[in-house]
Amino acid sequence: MSAQGSGATTTTAVPASTPTAAQGQGSGSAQAAKAPQIPSSVYQAVLDLNNPEKREAALVELSKKREEFPEVAPILWHSFGTISALLQEIVSIYPLLSPPRLSPAISNRCCNALALLQCVASHSETRSLFLNSHLGLFLYPFLNTTYAMRQYEYLRLTSLGVIGALVKMDDSDVISFLLQTEIIPLCLRIMDNGSELSKTVATFIIQKILLDDMGLNYICATYERFSTVSSVLSKMVAERPSGRLLKHIVRCYLRLSENPRAKDALRGCLPSQLRDNTFKDVFAEDQTTKRWVAHLLGNVGTDTATTG
Repeated sequence: MSAQGSGATTTTAVPASTPTAAQGQGSGSAQAAKAPQIPSSVYQAVLDLNNPEKREAALVELSKKREEFPEVAPILWHSFGTISALLQEIVSIYPLLSPPRLSPAISNRCCNALALLQCVASHSETRSLFLNSHLGLFLYPFLNTTYAMRQYEYLRLTSLGVIGALVKMDDSDVISFLLQTEIIPLCLRIMDNGSELSKTVATFIIQKILLDDMGLNYICATYERFSTVSSVLSKMVAERPSGRLLKHIVRCYLRLSENPRAKDALRGCLPSQLRDNTFKDVFAEDQTTKRWVAHLLGNVGTDTATTG
């Protein structure tokens, strides 16, 4: 994606923030077997991150190369001063967040730094190191913004991509850590007010939290938590979301229905649009979502299933 109309030559990391692009890299041995040899220019770009005058160009270069050379993640993590340089890029724009003074060019530059953190969060060798460092908490101020301008939206979306890369791994340690933070209310607010793509990634994160027993028990521990999540999901269903977003929403509902207390509550608050033919065309193209809805309605004891 181009640089938000700023005339800069940077490339934002937005595409890597979707659930599809945030997929895991597989086992360490598989990564090593398939990884192409890293060219010297990439090593030089890593070194250039420590040079303030060369850092912006290095961020652009490494952001472009991160998917082609996933093994750059351990290099980023273990090389001297690199993570500190990326963290400096992140915290330096905090004063610009509110009141809104963030320019597209500055947002782009930070998104490139965030893309490299996503690379680190995705890699099997550096994922736990990243998690234990609590570096992800430095992204929360970006998730906490509510301005609709594109530069803020890209910042939120790329930050969500880093968290999405962590939860994609189905690691209970990740869920345990996230439950101790404010990630659930932050995601719920984005699901309530964000763009379609941000809603999709935020819902994906909530879905992955719910799929872990610890996360499901946490959200269903009190009616207030359950009701907050359920209300946001219901509002999104009423807004006629895309098929991709709807799939994540339905999976969240299905997982909630596996908790006895949540199942009882869903009988009275499940959106009518999931019981009738509102999404008939979507279900005709996505048999998996259609099956999930049928299973959901069966779990909550609803006879009127949408079968197309």
